Amino acid sequence: MDIRVLNYFLITAREENITKAASLLHLTQPTLSRQLKGLETELNVELFHRSNHSIYLTKEGLLFRQRAQDIVNIFEHTRDELQSTEELVGTIEIGCSELHSMAELANLIDEFQEEHPQVKFNLRSGNNNDIKGWIEQGVLDMGLLIEPVEIGKYDFVHMNSKEEWGILAHEKSKFANYSAIRPGDLVGTKVITISDRVVQNELGNWSGKYAIQMQNKARYNLLYSAAMLAQQNHGVVICLKTSQHFDDLKYIPLIPKLELSSVLAWRGQQPHSEVTNSFIDFIRETKG
Repeated sequence: MDIRVLNYFLITAREENITKAASLLHLTQPTLSRQLKGLETELNVELFHRSNHSIYLTKEGLLFRQRAQDIVNIFEHTRDELQSTEELVGTIEIGCSELHSMAELANLIDEFQEEHPQVKFNLRSGNNNDIKGWIEQGVLDMGLLIEPVEIGKYDFVHMNSKEEWGILAHEKSKFANYSAIRPGDLVGTKVITISDRVVQNELGNWSGKYAIQMQNKARYNLLYSAAMLAQQNHGVVICLKTSQHFDDLKYIPLIPKLELSSVLAWRGQQPHSEVTNSFIDFIRETKG
């Protein structure tokens, strides 16, 4: 499978127009069509639906687009790692959840780049399960994970920030005047809760006997979409306290207070690039 052809595929999928894609790639339209047909033959699937005026992805094409992007990213990442230079150069891929400890990580990145200005960072958002999967696949070098998490196969440093849990409720809901949410308060209310099972267990332990009485409206992996539901007064979001502001929504903490820690983790006992090893040494020294 040719990286060049994967890039052809990704640009065509983005443009949804083979004439425009061919122009951007400085290819003739028949040449691009032939390359894409060859890729479909190699994979033994149809990646595109074709019409006279447009071209768009099949369900197999949608799946392959993400895989192709991962392959291209890994190739480019590896190519950068292999470049021989006296100055530290490369890209570090980090997975991030919506955590307060992201501010700590941002400071670490700033300090490291002051010493090594040619090092770049790519940040990919996701929940714990997403980030662990991407680390295992080699898409990410490391990830910011909320505890509790099975970290036996990872090396890590603990972050100092505590992640406080509460709810986002519409200012017209009955909870808007609450100073805190206690176990049992949400019984009879539709709740929108995080999809991470480990965190669900922590929230279930906090709710105690009331956990099975709560009505689940939806689950989310990133907060923004869940907040859109709450903005229509369609339930409350059980979430971390963040610095994000959402119009018409009020954050109310849980009592007894529920706080979780986080770690910056990477694959243990596995080789890393020079630039990633340098950053690992830096954060270990900085975090003590």
